[in-house]
Amino acid sequence: MAAPASCGPSLPVPDVADKPPLVHITDVEVIGAYDLRLTFEDGTVGDVSFDGREWTGVFEPLRDPQRFARVSVEAGTIVWPDDGLDMAPEPLYAEARRHIVSRPAVGA
Repeated sequence: MAAPASCGPSLPVPDVADKPPLVHITDVEVIGAYDLRLTFEDGTVGDVSFDGREWTGVFEPLRDPQRFARVSVEAGTIVWPDDGLDMAPEPLYAEARRHIVSRPAVGA
């Protein structure tokens, strides 16, 4: 019987510890033209600034601060429903943790 065919070299399995945790956003507050205060399900509250961001491609409508301010929360992340846009919560959580407003209570 022939040996099974190889599918090529095996790829390294990423370490789960290298991935940011999936923590859903529960609230968003506009605190500046391109600044948001995000609340996460673990109680973390932090500020994320998009000031100076290049709004290109599908995000181009968000160049308008009034349009940017129409942000809301759906399915655990921030969305701009009028434009069909959303952002992944993982990098937002990492950035919010760099600019903490309040920390979760012990035992939360």
